[in-house]
Amino acid sequence: MTAISPPAARLSAAGRARQWLRDRNIPPVYGILIIIFIAAILLDAFFGIDDELFILNQTILTNILVRSVALGIVAVGQTFVMVGASIDLSVAYLISVTAVGASYLMAGDPNRVWWTVLVLFVIGVLVGLVNGTLITRLRINPLIATLGVKLILRGLLNATFENFAGSVPASFQTFAYGMLGPLPISVLVLFLVVLVGWFVLRRMRYGAHLYAVGGSEEVGRLSGLRTERVLTMAHVICSTTAVLTGLFVVSRLRAGAPWVGTDGLYDLESIAATVIGGTALSGGKGGVWGTLAGVLIFSILDTTFNQIGIDAYMKQVLRGAIIVLAVGFYTFRSKAEQG
Repeated sequence: MTAISPPAARLSAAGRARQWLRDRNIPPVYGILIIIFIAAILLDAFFGIDDELFILNQTILTNILVRSVALGIVAVGQTFVMVGASIDLSVAYLISVTAVGASYLMAGDPNRVWWTVLVLFVIGVLVGLVNGTLITRLRINPLIATLGVKLILRGLLNATFENFAGSVPASFQTFAYGMLGPLPISVLVLFLVVLVGWFVLRRMRYGAHLYAVGGSEEVGRLSGLRTERVLTMAHVICSTTAVLTGLFVVSRLRAGAPWVGTDGLYDLESIAATVIGGTALSGGKGGVWGTLAGVLIFSILDTTFNQIGIDAYMKQVLRGAIIVLAVGFYTFRSKAEQG
């Protein structure tokens, strides 16, 4: 019997590991997240302005999670539309509309909270229906359709409000600053949204239909799926997550302004986090856990750069490099699997 050399054995083990990851559809973003986290610890150790490592500082670790809330919630919605081979550029201004609308309608009165929240979610559903209808019924390209809705929202917002408007009551700020045990309530809400998103995509019939439509709309239609309804629902889900993000943002700021959504770059960064998380731009692949990992990568980078005092523009350069590398890797892997 021929003995297997140690290098061959190691190669075989590596091959089995890669096969195990592929069989379970585990995106490489988790490896990227671990690498970024280790690199952040090393950078903080050698260049940090504090003597204590941020990994040992509970306040900083909690801040990383809180930084992930706003982007994480809307990125879950963006995952739904991108799985369906669509995209939504209107989320940033819908976040602004929500923030301004919440502070204006509540006007600091706790008695106005619940009906204001209901009205804003109804607006979110309507925006999602408009986006879905333009894309599925009128066959307008998703980029153009949602860009048009974005411009409409911007025009209405800027024509009505110029600065901070009204305020939310102190009780509503529990969403942003309240604690439940050792964890902020907002972080628990984020994980709840991710869990619900995972359940819908992976355990419900609708999720299977959405993956089918994203993989091939024509095949889905021939299989008897109501593809227009499936994709429109994805846009409604995306818009409602944007509303929830807007409510979180205004609960942190106490008042909303027309620029809070665009200053946060929630449209482009939600797309970037989703792509880094392994959701294919062409649709049919991806998931919310990978998206959450992509959001955490951005949060760790932000926190680390703040800790070591690196210029904010370099943060954007590094983010861009990570996005390009991630897309390149997923494209290469997809071609390798097809070949």
